[in-house]
Amino acid sequence: MDQGKMDENEWGYHGEGNKSLVVAHAQRCVVLRFLKFPPNRKKASEEVFQHLQSIVDFGKNVMKEFLGENYVHCGEVVQLPLDFVKQLCLKIQSERPESRCDKDLDTLSGYALCLPNLARLQTYHFAEHRPILCVEIKPKCGFIPSSSAVTHEMKHKVCRYCMHQHLKVATGKWKQISKYCPLDLYSGNKQRMYFALKSLLQEAQNNLKIFKNGELIYGCKDARSPAVDWRELAHHLKPFFYPSNGLASGPHCARAVIRELVRVITRVLLSGSDKGRASALKLGPGSPGPCVCEASPFSRSLRHQGKSSLEHSGLPKGCLLYQTLQVQMLDLLDIEGLYPLYRRVERYLEEFPEQRKALQIDGPYDEAFYQKLLDLSTEDDGTVAFALTKVQQYRVAMTAKDCSIMIALSPCLQDASSDQRPVVPASRSRFAFSVSVLDLDLKPYESIPHQYRLDGKIVNYYSKAVRAKDAAAVSARFKESEDCTLVLHKV
Repeated sequence: MDQGKMDENEWGYHGEGNKSLVVAHAQRCVVLRFLKFPPNRKKASEEVFQHLQSIVDFGKNVMKEFLGENYVHCGEVVQLPLDFVKQLCLKIQSERPESRCDKDLDTLSGYALCLPNLARLQTYHFAEHRPILCVEIKPKCGFIPSSSAVTHEMKHKVCRYCMHQHLKVATGKWKQISKYCPLDLYSGNKQRMYFALKSLLQEAQNNLKIFKNGELIYGCKDARSPAVDWRELAHHLKPFFYPSNGLASGPHCARAVIRELVRVITRVLLSGSDKGRASALKLGPGSPGPCVCEASPFSRSLRHQGKSSLEHSGLPKGCLLYQTLQVQMLDLLDIEGLYPLYRRVERYLEEFPEQRKALQIDGPYDEAFYQKLLDLSTEDDGTVAFALTKVQQYRVAMTAKDCSIMIALSPCLQDASSDQRPVVPASRSRFAFSVSVLDLDLKPYESIPHQYRLDGKIVNYYSKAVRAKDAAAVSARFKESEDCTLVLHKV
């Protein structure tokens, strides 16, 4: 990329989150990621550079070690002409969602992160002419805590995602509760994985997006978005899964195409042999707690049928879901057990503020930082060192709980022998695919108090919702019994 000859017309809006905005090149398989800041709260150029460089270092020295070389793409920090950045900002402004415009793209430093476009097949620098389908999944936390520090019994039975759904619907973020449960996806059981993925397709929220040749064709932007149309999605997907176009149209066709998509995604998620060093953690796929969430509609339907709940079949150790789950389980104590340790570190820093750099709270994220994460002891010796290790492990675990998995698929060409990438079969076609992870910025140290308060809010709201539901059910039964009339006859 020649930074001296940058043309804003060659770049298009790709998407954005709370802290950054991404644009993609029209021809090359690269994206630029810019930081975002509230108006009038810009950062100095050196601060922006250090922030972006720390993202690269954390990806390279920590997440790539845990998840594997092939899955993590760290990118590099680049400096761009300021005129180009300003013109680009003006060009894409109209495409940004209104809800994201409370922060502005950084147009003052000129620094950005240059990364491969993960919506495309990897290993190619230029966009290929064959069609590309990309599914982005944000799987969330895949286990239930068993820590003795947990004070709410509900947290030992129901996963965080399912509880949080009730609060999100109550506050108007989403219109209805999703049937998706992360424990079903992480189970390794194909039936449960099918159910989880179909539930995501029915209620995507911000946990699933589908791109076709880099363009978003499916995904919910916010609660005001219209209901998703499976027929429209099937129309986009049909050429990929039924290239001969011999399938009849109508609801049956849409269901068949969606079923094929779910099967292919499941196969890809269970594939892989790029073992990162997460296996060194020796945590096991289901050791922290139960393998089934009581709130999962899949589990409930089995109970209603009188069947014993299906336990997880186990994820293959080389697959990305397994690696991700291992890193998530660095949250050994749950936020309830972690928060007092965070307070211990805070008290130490209040007394010795000059020690913040030595404790590596803001980096550098190097080999020494990574090695400390491998200490899985939970025996508290009362030291600041123990507390800090658990705090850093929690931050890394939270990063893994909020990452996204990108699955890029492309129909195999006639001469597939020259294609070095892995291939997954479908009923009437085969796909070359690549799997990658993104959203791997280390969660801020300062966000821990917020996480502690949010956890209490989620559990309390869910507990009240469950009690209210139970009370309504009892009331309905009582009302039914009141309707009975006793008739006395003379003897």
